[in-house]
Amino acid sequence: MVAGLFYAGCVILMALAGPEKLVFFFNGLFHGLDLSPIFMASVSFEVTLTGFINTILLAWLFGASLAVAYNYSGWLDPARRAPGRGRPPTRS
Repeated sequence: MVAGLFYAGCVILMALAGPEKLVFFFNGLFHGLDLSPIFMASVSFEVTLTGFINTILLAWLFGASLAVAYNYSGWLDPARRAPGRGRPPTRS
């Protein structure tokens, strides 16, 4: 959801600032890389909606991947393994 808010903020910024100011801002953000050839001055609603949905989906996939990696790393450590998970305890 946070990624969607950032995307919406970017859309609003693009609508209010104008192309020249945005090219200047993003050229500075990317260490002087000239982004003016790939900058689209007018974007349709369909492109904006698709970008919004893709941003949310990619952020969700990234977060889910981090959660799986975190949960798997805890499962490998026997001291942190929850009771009842993994191999049954051995009798001594």
